[in-house]
Amino acid sequence: MTRSEQMRDAARLWREHLDADFPADLRGVEFEGIDMVMLDADTAGCVCTWLNNGGALDPKRRRILQARFEDLARVIPQISAPSGRQYYQRLHQLALLVLSVPNAK
Repeated sequence: MTRSEQMRDAARLWREHLDADFPADLRGVEFEGIDMVMLDADTAGCVCTWLNNGGALDPKRRRILQARFEDLARVIPQISAPSGRQYYQRLHQLALLVLSVPNAK
């Protein structure tokens, strides 16, 4: 997959994410000490920054996104509701796309 294809896929997934409602049953929920609202906010913030910066993410946000990507992998199997699982799987996929693309020069 080329860089432009990855950017296009990320933009499409981002639009889907923005159109999705946050899973109400996960508000105020933690898995393994990971607050689900903050997991969403941190991941989404990094993805949004990456998209707005044309595929560039500063080292601090890249570290945050990497940590949140790992958190997503740990908590997704614990989400029982299909809508919540889908919501966080999309975030996981977005984080993977961003992390797999080298920073724009």
